[in-house]
Amino acid sequence: MTRNTMDISAIPLIKQISHLPIISDPSQGTGRRDLVTPMTLASVAAGTDALLIEVHPNPDEALKDGAQSLTLDQFQQLMPQLHAVAGAIGRSVITK
Repeated sequence: MTRNTMDISAIPLIKQISHLPIISDPSQGTGRRDLVTPMTLASVAAGTDALLIEVHPNPDEALKDGAQSLTLDQFQQLMPQLHAVAGAIGRSVITK
């Protein structure tokens, strides 16, 4: 059902054994648009330091990776949830 398996448990484990930041990519990690939001929130809850999230104005017409790209509206809906989860664990979100 998914192209890849995104192992959320690896995030806190790697943070225990490495000084390097952890970057999660829920778009590539699942290959499915409908799983990007829950895996993003789970990644933040698990302690990820950065996220790669694919966004496209019309994913169904994207030349590549449309199936795993959020629409602009989906991304806008995700951001308040992302801030809420980060705040719940004492972290904040910096967007660039």
